[in-house]
Amino acid sequence: MQFGHFDDSRKEYVITTPRTPYPWINYLGNEQFFGLISNTGGGYCFYRDARLRRLTRYRYNNIPLDNGGRYFYIHDGGDFWTPGWMPVKRELDAYECRHGLGYTFITGERNGIRATQLAFVPLGCNAEVYQVKLRNTSNAEKQAKLFSFIEFCLWNAQDDSTNFQRNLSTGEVEIHGSVIYHKTEYRERRDHYAFYSVNAPIDGFDTDRDSFLGMYNGLDHPQTVAAGQSSNSVASGWSPIASHGLNVSLQPGEEKSFVFVLGYIENPEKEKWESPGVINKTRALDLIRQFESDAQVEQALAKLRDYWDGLLSKYAIKSGDDKLDRMVNIWNPYQCMVTFNMSRSASYFESGIGRGMGFRDSNQDLLGFVHQIPERARERIIDIASTQFEDGSAYHQYQPLTKKGNNDIGSGFNDDPLWLILGTSAYIKETGDFGILDEQVPFDSNPDNTATLFEHLNRSFYHVIHNRGPHGLPLIGRADWNDCLNLNCFSKEPGESFQTTENIKGRVAESVFIAGLFVFVGPDFAELCRRRGLTDEAEAAERHVEEMRRITLEHGYDGDWFLRAYDHFGQKVGSKENEEGQIFIEPQGLCVMAGIGVEEGLALRALESTRERLDTKYGIVLQNPPYSKYYLNLGEISSYPPGYKENAGIFCHNNPWVIIAETVIGRGDRAFELYAKIAPAYLEEISEIHRMEPYVYAQMIAGKDAVRHGEAKNSWLTGTAAWNYVAITQAILGIQPAFDGLRIDPCIPAAWDGFRVTRQFRGDTYDIHVSNPTHVSKGVASLTVDGQPVSGNVLPLFGDGLTHRVEATLG
Repeated sequence: MQFGHFDDSRKEYVITTPRTPYPWINYLGNEQFFGLISNTGGGYCFYRDARLRRLTRYRYNNIPLDNGGRYFYIHDGGDFWTPGWMPVKRELDAYECRHGLGYTFITGERNGIRATQLAFVPLGCNAEVYQVKLRNTSNAEKQAKLFSFIEFCLWNAQDDSTNFQRNLSTGEVEIHGSVIYHKTEYRERRDHYAFYSVNAPIDGFDTDRDSFLGMYNGLDHPQTVAAGQSSNSVASGWSPIASHGLNVSLQPGEEKSFVFVLGYIENPEKEKWESPGVINKTRALDLIRQFESDAQVEQALAKLRDYWDGLLSKYAIKSGDDKLDRMVNIWNPYQCMVTFNMSRSASYFESGIGRGMGFRDSNQDLLGFVHQIPERARERIIDIASTQFEDGSAYHQYQPLTKKGNNDIGSGFNDDPLWLILGTSAYIKETGDFGILDEQVPFDSNPDNTATLFEHLNRSFYHVIHNRGPHGLPLIGRADWNDCLNLNCFSKEPGESFQTTENIKGRVAESVFIAGLFVFVGPDFAELCRRRGLTDEAEAAERHVEEMRRITLEHGYDGDWFLRAYDHFGQKVGSKENEEGQIFIEPQGLCVMAGIGVEEGLALRALESTRERLDTKYGIVLQNPPYSKYYLNLGEISSYPPGYKENAGIFCHNNPWVIIAETVIGRGDRAFELYAKIAPAYLEEISEIHRMEPYVYAQMIAGKDAVRHGEAKNSWLTGTAAWNYVAITQAILGIQPAFDGLRIDPCIPAAWDGFRVTRQFRGDTYDIHVSNPTHVSKGVASLTVDGQPVSGNVLPLFGDGLTHRVEATLG
């Protein structure tokens, strides 16, 4: 069942009913100001940090779920409704939501009035802009009333949700003309405030929530809206809101437009006040003036669209498969950019309170967006590396506003350091900017203790070498990529964190996954050494990589697949010797990606075991059999019911590792089969099963052992986005950035005749036509650039800013 459709020409997903299986959201903002908006107008916004600079309030686990947002109520002769259906839920005569790239249009019509609300964050602007148009589609004059509504969060979203005894007494506002200012705590320590404006004279306002709603009403029946008259309430403590009341007269066929701006302002300490107790509004008024007219709004929206057209032009495919083209050209890179901005912090599944930017997460996210905005990737690498410790380990997370490591989560996730090598190498391959390695970067965010970025990578590499267990495999620490495989936790107490509790000290539990990751990224580190003239260091790194490869084959292979780990007692995890959890997906993907066991035929056996034991019609499950009871020595992974999350759920993040692994051994048909199983555009027709948005990846799909096999959770913010982008663009389509140029090495379904990719790379544009006349999956038989043959399969660098025609023939 479908609840909408793709409009590829406009780069939009069109939702045709508000009753989607779950709220289907979009993200607004590209720089410092961000918002989440659902197809019914729900969500919230913030400046830079979803925890520390939340502007609007949102209640998670609410009933109904998607309740609270930026709402516009229409009162029409005693009847009142909202164009997004929620929260009033009056039946609409027509409804449509168009989620575009950084903007959303919601249109609702009822009883002869059509209301369209546009929401977006303009480029270079710390504000959300809403354009609301009301059109009289009837044959009679309409005297309508329009009420806006947002509820302010008292800035720190965690404190806002807990410290009621203080916060219910601190709320303060100012009302000046058509602008409502939220200035809670501005009188003391804060230098920032929020405002909500409209570009028209208002007929009333409300700033006190209880006055607007009525003490015992909800957002579905505000007494102000029901009465059709604002109460002009002024908040003093309690719960500040902003609501404008506008009387709108509409002749038949007439349309009127209103522009609302919800903005964030910071003032220097000496410029906080325009007079005692009255905030300095200069910067707010300057911002409001940028959007006084519809023409200004439409110009800003056009700039936003041009911005996204420019980003998406960096890599574009024409394959003849609409679903593949829309994923590669529009929705997958869009999700990669959103995930870069948010990490895992703010979604309808992440509150924005408990998590900051992930060290591992953000390095992986780099892979999906570095070609679009390399300058911000460079900045992100420096931010990430700054949270590293001198021994090469790192904070697992950091807060985006402070750039400081998150002490609540701490360190000890022993795969973290290696991802810094992967992310930095990806950036250098894309840009050729080896100079980043000479940047001075702090340890533990201490500006008095710095080293070059290269030295940070060196310590990342040797952190693995210095932390190995009895078999010579890397120690797992608190966890590796799978945060829920907690081999040093042994938690018996409810409420303890599996990730930060460590009840047994020991240097025994080892990770085969980290070993595979080490062998995968190690050659890039060795190459960086060599290019800095450090030949001895490069050769030493290569010896360490080769030794880890040997150890993995000797102690990390279980006969038909790669082991997952060794636990605290030195017992195998992910082995046929285990009663449950005999085979895991992660090492089968990463170890084969690293080339371990390829020559020996063991990689092929591991991938065949993956097909036989882990594959389902909705994707590859994480392990099999699932855990049916709690294993004290394994931790959180065994706390989930079978088939969900890390206990044999389809964890979409690691499915692309197997896809890439299949291309390593040349199986293009199998690789694309696996790609299509979890790519959202291919799942649109089963939306009633999948439930999440059919335009972006979810983190998890319920596995074959779950009650609801095929049902997804945790959409948008997941490493799935970046890794699937890498899997399709670099592994299957085979357009791979390398240190010295662009490598062409496709691995496609044999039935394909070919495809065409336009790829911008280091200032040049490559128009790449891949033909497959003999219908093979892999192997470049000939390669020409501008009609001249190329030896090997790496395209030369020109640096002339021109377009170069590439012909690649498989065979």
